[in-house]
Amino acid sequence: MKTTMYLFSLFFLSTSILAQEISVNEKYGKSLNLGLGVGYYGYIGHSMPVFHADYELDVARNFTLSPFIALYSYRNEYYSSLGNSYYYHETVVPVGVKGTYYFDDLLHASADWDFYLATSVGFAFAQSYWDKGYEGDKDAFRGANPIFIDIHLGTEYHINKKIGIFFDLSTGVSTIGVAIHSI
Repeated sequence: MKTTMYLFSLFFLSTSILAQEISVNEKYGKSLNLGLGVGYYGYIGHSMPVFHADYELDVARNFTLSPFIALYSYRNEYYSSLGNSYYYHETVVPVGVKGTYYFDDLLHASADWDFYLATSVGFAFAQSYWDKGYEGDKDAFRGANPIFIDIHLGTEYHINKKIGIFFDLSTGVSTIGVAIHSI
């Protein structure tokens, strides 16, 4: 994780230093962001794929709010004292809002790049069940807290005025994806 943060910071600084065309009063928002990512949650014990979608709305200069929805599902295997194995299954759908502040003006970033810091808050709706035949304590394993707060650091490269590719490093789910602008 430290290596990833170091490389991202180096990339972030080098692209902002090399920027030539300065973005002045760029408008954000009207952007559908679709991403696939990897989430790691300590209570699960391993990473898993996550699908994420949000729609950015321009709120103020360099600031957007984005309602979002995500989806991940996993299963863990457990063994009973008799040696039988059972799977615990959980599907989680986080929903909430992400507030994003863009640092393009401060960093004199090229119009091709966006750099941001964000926070997301929301609820995680979960459905869980044990395999048929499990007779142990079905409340023994509980997933994530339904209320969450994540912090994001990210960048987007604009391929053209309508399409961009983004990388969002987060305390919860880090994603890479496609941004579709002006829709």
